Amino acid sequence: MASEYGSAARSRMIGRAFIYGSLVLLAALYLMPLWVMITTSLKSLDEIYGGSFIGLPQAVTFEAWGKAWSQACIGTACTGLKPYFINSLMMVVPAVLLSTGIGALNGYVLTKWRFRGANLVFGLILFGCFLPFQAVLLPMAQVLGKLGLSGTIPGLVLVHTVYGICFTTLFFRNYFVTIPDELTKAAQIDGAGFFRIFFSIMLPAALPIMVVSCIWQFTQIWNDFLFGVSFTAGESSPVTVALNNVVNVTMGRKQYNVDMAAAMIAALPTLVVYVVAGRYFVRGLTAGAVKG
Repeated sequence: MASEYGSAARSRMIGRAFIYGSLVLLAALYLMPLWVMITTSLKSLDEIYGGSFIGLPQAVTFEAWGKAWSQACIGTACTGLKPYFINSLMMVVPAVLLSTGIGALNGYVLTKWRFRGANLVFGLILFGCFLPFQAVLLPMAQVLGKLGLSGTIPGLVLVHTVYGICFTTLFFRNYFVTIPDELTKAAQIDGAGFFRIFFSIMLPAALPIMVVSCIWQFTQIWNDFLFGVSFTAGESSPVTVALNNVVNVTMGRKQYNVDMAAAMIAALPTLVVYVVAGRYFVRGLTAGAVKG
């Protein structure tokens, strides 16, 4: 009996060791590019050309980070990523707020104030989630031209807001379906109107899915390159477009440390958002974002 118990315990230990070992190996492979980016950005150019990309830096230096932030050449302007980083902030904050707010309102109407053809409208909105970026480039360009917003940050805010409404509507609609209709009916009996119910009942109950929507939209908008390069130019470009220009501008030796530092600077906001709010993203999804 004791030998059978010991054999079973050893089998469990071997199984766990195999599982955790596999997970560690896969994590190491997945994080290897990040490791290369960080270590390369902390090396001098002479050390990079004289050594390897993977090894630890012999002497840690943040010179490449400072150059990527304020001195790297984007085209003919050697201003670094700073102004373009600010452009992305000016774009992503209003676009996230607008798309999330409109999506919440749409989800509220489609679930608690249903009208004839509501399912058809939702189906059409849902169809927008499957439209590729390339399919909307020409119509968006025409609309921005007629509105006089071509090549501007407000124009890019409009593009991302419109494109993101489909996803945020899907999130909030599927979440609001799980909230009992009796809540809104009781509020109506007490005299609450459309917006009072929305702001006092629905939004406070939708905090988990609001986090999901904000994280999703922030990541999609911040990392976007196609819309940025298509609808902006010059000083109005977002950080992703500027990063592409930094990497493709070569003067003398290729400055790998500056390129890697620039890539890390461009990626830091999304990394911070996922590190700080990643667990709330998972909670929001499991709380109803994919139900209904």
